[in-house]
Amino acid sequence: MIHEDMKKIVYGGDYNPEQWPEEIWHEDMRIVKLADIDIMSVNIFAWAMVQPDENTYDFTQLDQVMDLLYENNIYASLATSTAAHPAWMAKRYPDILRVDFDGRKRKFGLRHNSCPNSPTYRKYAAMLVEKIAQRYEHHPALAVWHVSNEYGGDCYCDNCERAFRVWLKAKYKTLDVLNKAWNTRFWGHLFYDWDEIVLPNNLSEHLGTDTFTAFQGISLDYRRFNSDSMLDCFKLEYDIIKKYTPDVKITTNLMGPYKPLDYQKWAKYMDIVSWDNYPDLGAPMSKVAMNHDLMRGLKQGEPFMLMEQTPSVTNWLPYNSLKRPGVMRLWSYQSIAHGADAVMFFQIRRSIGACEKYHGAVIDHVGHEHTRVFREVATLGKELTLLKDKVVDARTNAKVAIIFDWDNWWAVELSSGPSRDLKYYDEVWKYYQAFYEQNISVDIISVEDPIDGYSVVVAPVLYMTKTGHAKRIEEFVEGGGTFVTTFFSGIVNEHDLVITGGYPGELRKLLGIWVEEIDALPPGKTNEIIMDSNVNGFKKTYTCSLLCDILHLEGADAIATYGQDFYQGTPVITKNKYGNGTAWYVATSMDDAFMNDFVEQLSKENNIKSILGQKAPVGVEVTVREKDQQSIIFILNHNEHQETLSLKGAYTNLLTKEHVSQQLIIEARDVIVLTN
Repeated sequence: MIHEDMKKIVYGGDYNPEQWPEEIWHEDMRIVKLADIDIMSVNIFAWAMVQPDENTYDFTQLDQVMDLLYENNIYASLATSTAAHPAWMAKRYPDILRVDFDGRKRKFGLRHNSCPNSPTYRKYAAMLVEKIAQRYEHHPALAVWHVSNEYGGDCYCDNCERAFRVWLKAKYKTLDVLNKAWNTRFWGHLFYDWDEIVLPNNLSEHLGTDTFTAFQGISLDYRRFNSDSMLDCFKLEYDIIKKYTPDVKITTNLMGPYKPLDYQKWAKYMDIVSWDNYPDLGAPMSKVAMNHDLMRGLKQGEPFMLMEQTPSVTNWLPYNSLKRPGVMRLWSYQSIAHGADAVMFFQIRRSIGACEKYHGAVIDHVGHEHTRVFREVATLGKELTLLKDKVVDARTNAKVAIIFDWDNWWAVELSSGPSRDLKYYDEVWKYYQAFYEQNISVDIISVEDPIDGYSVVVAPVLYMTKTGHAKRIEEFVEGGGTFVTTFFSGIVNEHDLVITGGYPGELRKLLGIWVEEIDALPPGKTNEIIMDSNVNGFKKTYTCSLLCDILHLEGADAIATYGQDFYQGTPVITKNKYGNGTAWYVATSMDDAFMNDFVEQLSKENNIKSILGQKAPVGVEVTVREKDQQSIIFILNHNEHQETLSLKGAYTNLLTKEHVSQQLIIEARDVIVLTN
């Protein structure tokens, strides 16, 4: 629950009253109350207004806004405003400005423009947050704290270089240890003094892009350092706020599968996860679902906040299509189905200038409530009010987990081989999508999370084997679990140093195989795999691409073999009995047909059933949350046509109060919420 007094799905959005005259504020309150909006994020980009110079703070307008929200029974998600520093600060203290990947000093502009290691930035950010926390600690509108906004980017300035050396000293203690971890004897890179270490960018170790580096160890550590630097900025503000409001939750809005920041580490320091959902144009709904589950998994299944989504249209794509009628409601319920206890929009009122003036809003430029978008927003608001607390704090109890790891993501795509087309997120998604199509709930977990409560654990492209992780997987399988991993797994340790003795390193005994070589297939080229005729539930042949591991059996059984090339007839899918469980190895990137059949067989073997007991029609998503021993089933029709589902048992539709059984008809882009 976001706040003890908010016993429903919270509903609202970003509000920027500083962009409007005061008379507009009262009209905004009248309109949003028609949509049952009960929370607004305020003060996100107001640092320059709150602090017009080095020594002056003016909270007059923010006081008025906070009071106005309270008077209208609307809670505040109060931001700290540190997401964009004022122009006067950049002019007076240029150390606050970032240096880009090519070594160029930025000027004032955009946002995410503060060096996270600038002493000036941290000093003035801390002073501002102290004053805001002190001023509003007892304000009755305060419901949750919103630190900064969408942390991101990187910096390569002298501040960061010095801080990087300090970070490295704390991690490695001695240069001997660092030199070994980075394998600096290669190309004569031995360091004899900490000050000899420079940042890895296009002026040093990189060759044109941030993923093409001569020294993976250095570049990998810089990714970690950059994420930690921004996390330190968040923690600085968090600690100040907690002094004044220890019982108020603190968050910052994450951005789903955002590669530069290790959100699994960040989540340990957040009271509640929140994130901004802006799917790419034409993105499969399974990717959106996976991103929600990734965010839910950051705090081991605790509900999260959907802090931002557009009610109608984005503004930064080459072609910004409208959300068709019903889609905003559908996607909002999708977030709730996957664990959201808050649904919020960017933005409440559409701005009139700058780069977001054509981004969608609850209140459009016309300035009244008589628009299609507002009617949809109001309809959803009424529904969420009627649902009351039936869904709030409900959990997802999945029997399948997929391991996702930021360090592994960075390392895979910093690798100097074997294929630059290998994208970690996409390979993880292929497995997620197959479970999604079977209407089977999935938790996305980190390498540190416990796995003993799952029946099946899948770790696609587990390139990096962190200390102790292989042992935990062994114990899981030995105890009766099913583990699945793939090509390019078990290759390196956490320093990106190859684990010698044969791939897949520490996983070799568990999997019962030895990978001798890895073949990279160029774009458009495929191989064929041929299933063993004694294996049920599969077609005879499938296609594969990207990478092909050439392996030898060391106790595992071959379930399928390659059909082409010089390694024709060698194993490609293997299954190894280990203790009371099973370990699978998929030595190549498989087509969708195989993925669907494979997941169906895994589910049968482990007695994992689809949520409604059967697979729903293609394009119909079925997800479940549980609360007080009751299942809340969300059925989402992403299709542009009506669909029919068969039901086993009787249910109540929470949105209409109707009783349904046997057969369920769901309209195009509609949502049905059932409880048993």
